[in-house]
Amino acid sequence: MPAPLLLGNHDPLYLAFLRGINRNGKNVVPMAALKQGFDLLGFSEVKTFLNSDNVAFSSDEKELSSLRSLIEESIQNQFGLDVPVFVIAQEELADILRHAPSWWGSESKEIYDNLILILPPTSLDEVLRELGEPKEGLEKVMGCQKAIFWSFSRKDYQRTNWWSRTAASGVGGRLTIRTATTVRKLAQG
Repeated sequence: MPAPLLLGNHDPLYLAFLRGINRNGKNVVPMAALKQGFDLLGFSEVKTFLNSDNVAFSSDEKELSSLRSLIEESIQNQFGLDVPVFVIAQEELADILRHAPSWWGSESKEIYDNLILILPPTSLDEVLRELGEPKEGLEKVMGCQKAIFWSFSRKDYQRTNWWSRTAASGVGGRLTIRTATTVRKLAQG
C-alpha cells in the first residue's frame, strides 16, 4: 500500500466518516456545503469523497475528540442534523489496513468485505460482546484497534449473525461501516 499523502504544510491528514448522511434520500447534505463547513472550521486540504459521508482534511489540532466535537457541532449548526462522526488520522487508518487478515479485501464477487469503525467512547470489546460470534461458514470477523474487519457471503448475508445486529439501534448507532474499496482509497489519499 502506498504511503499516506503528505501535505505541504505538514499538518496531519485526517479522515472524517460521518454516519447516516445521504443514505436513501435521508439526511441529505450537499457535498459542496459540507466542504464549505469544514473550510469554515479552519481545516485545510478539505476534500469530500464519493458524494457521501467521507471527508479528508488537514488540521494542526491533534486531539481526535476535539476534532470530532467540532465537526459534529458544525453539522448540527449548519444542517440541523445530529450526525455521529468517526475521525481518524489517515496514517492510523493505513496502519489498520496493514493488519488486515488474508481473507479480507480479496475482491471476490462472492464475498462482501467491510471495515466497521467504532465510534468513541465505545470499545472494540463492547462491540464484539454485543454482536456475538459470526456465523461459521457465512462470515468472518477480526478486531483491530478501533475497527473490525468483517467479510460475509453476498448471497447469504441475511443468514449471518452480524447483518441485522450491526443495524440494530443498540450497537448500530455506535458504528459506521465502509467497504474495503472505500477505506483503501481513503487510506492512500
